[in-house]
Amino acid sequence: MTWNRPVPLLGDQTSASERAAEVEGWAFPQTARETFYDVVAARRDVRRFRPDPVDPETVRRVLAAAHMAPSVGHSQPWRFIVVSDPATRDRAARMADEQRLRQARQMDPEAGRRLLDLQLEGIREAPLGVVVACDRRTAAAGVLGRATFPDADMWSCACAIQNLWLAARAEGLGVGWVTLFEQHDLEALVGVPDGVVTLGWLCLGWPDERPPAPGLERAGWSRRQPVDEVIFAERWSEATPAPPSHLRAPANDAVVGARDEADVLLTPPGSLGLLDRYVDRVEAAMQERRESAPTGQLLLVAGRHPVTSHGVSAYRESVTEDVLAASKVGESAGAVAAAAAGLDFEVVDAGTATGDLVTSDALSADQVSDLIERGRGLGAAVGSHHVLQALGEVGIGNTTVAATLAAVLLDLPASDVVGLGAGADTAMVRRKTEVVEAALARVHAARGPGQLLPEEALACVGGPEFCVLAGAVLGAASTGAVSVLDGLATSVAALAAVRIEPGAAAYLVAGQRSGERAHATVLEHLGLEPLLDLRLRAGEGVGATLACAMLISGLKLRRGIGRTAP
Repeated sequence: MTWNRPVPLLGDQTSASERAAEVEGWAFPQTARETFYDVVAARRDVRRFRPDPVDPETVRRVLAAAHMAPSVGHSQPWRFIVVSDPATRDRAARMADEQRLRQARQMDPEAGRRLLDLQLEGIREAPLGVVVACDRRTAAAGVLGRATFPDADMWSCACAIQNLWLAARAEGLGVGWVTLFEQHDLEALVGVPDGVVTLGWLCLGWPDERPPAPGLERAGWSRRQPVDEVIFAERWSEATPAPPSHLRAPANDAVVGARDEADVLLTPPGSLGLLDRYVDRVEAAMQERRESAPTGQLLLVAGRHPVTSHGVSAYRESVTEDVLAASKVGESAGAVAAAAAGLDFEVVDAGTATGDLVTSDALSADQVSDLIERGRGLGAAVGSHHVLQALGEVGIGNTTVAATLAAVLLDLPASDVVGLGAGADTAMVRRKTEVVEAALARVHAARGPGQLLPEEALACVGGPEFCVLAGAVLGAASTGAVSVLDGLATSVAALAAVRIEPGAAAYLVAGQRSGERAHATVLEHLGLEPLLDLRLRAGEGVGATLACAMLISGLKLRRGIGRTAP
């Protein structure tokens, strides 16, 4: 007698005979399979995004798909932190810019230049960021499958990222996976607790590019290996070479940018190199401000420093007064450079520091606050009339102040920040180093370990022009204007400004890299690559004005080049 098979109401309702009769019966229909493989093949690491918002329900569907990923021991260790705050995205972008420059510096020169030509992230452009975190607080032995493979929870999170990526592609969204971070910095940014680690930042939004092939492949950085080279039968093939290293110069393929505007210009994409990237920044500011003609102003700020009493400068303090007087009649280097570049010019006397750094603080907290606010007003005034604010400074002894301030802000020893300065010799460099060491020792003894707030650093070891310049960066940024930095002093002031308001980093251009020892480190921390590297020591904003002239020429060049049909 044959009995009916008990069919469960839950779970798999098929029988062994049914499965044996149709072993392919679990497959999706042919059209669904083709669509799936199309989605897999069309997944791209997107770098350029439209600013249009993404519907929250669409975001939830994509994250729900990520949540359906396989996980070791069904532990589901992933967590998704969705970031929409522009300020947080700006801080993340600056971190990524910093690491990009550090990685480029570790490569051979040709590879480093090619890396810097690549658009590697779209953190500022994408309306959303998704930080994927792995909760590792459960001991590996407490999760089925992790006792033998402790990192399987991380692999599970990687599977979730792939699910998210494919779901986003199916929805028409772009995703870019950015890992240009110091892991602890990213974890601090989004506030994850101890025991939770991040797997990078996913840019999520509507793509402003539709790449037919992976970006690094199109840029000549690498190529996809044939699938037969990565499939082995039974055992590892001894003839298999190690994966190629891409930390060297790639083959002689043209490095192709992904900029949309280049698609309609009668010139190769990325033809202006780094200038293109900064022109993009200025162009975006002009569009936001609805301006059509690029104009600028050089803001030259002067300060005086009692630290000169320690013999740290090759020039008399009276030189500051001479430059101020010459500026007022248009005959200082800064004034002449501004006129040559077609920039307006303003000179500001910020006053005198009250302490010598070695025995006392440079300024009081109230003085710092007042000077920063004064600078904000000046920067906002420049930004109300111009899209470019070139920054310059004058002040005998201020390279010593700039070096000390850089050391405090970046927690560096004196030996890493002290340079020659204008006209200095070996003995003077030794005195400057001793002064910076003494200033750092005093600050550490008085304040104890730990990083100072930027306003505290300006009070301890700054100076009046540094405070005004920091405020000018903030004031210009508040109007959407771009500040073009000159030497170490203006760059350290910008670093303080970014520490005060991280969003200001999006409105900076490094006009030049000077000969000062700490300048490259400060620019790296700001995530900025200098337009010029002429080892200038002129000060007074000369390098910044030369860079402004380049930016204005770049804008005019882009607008004058012929357009192609879509």
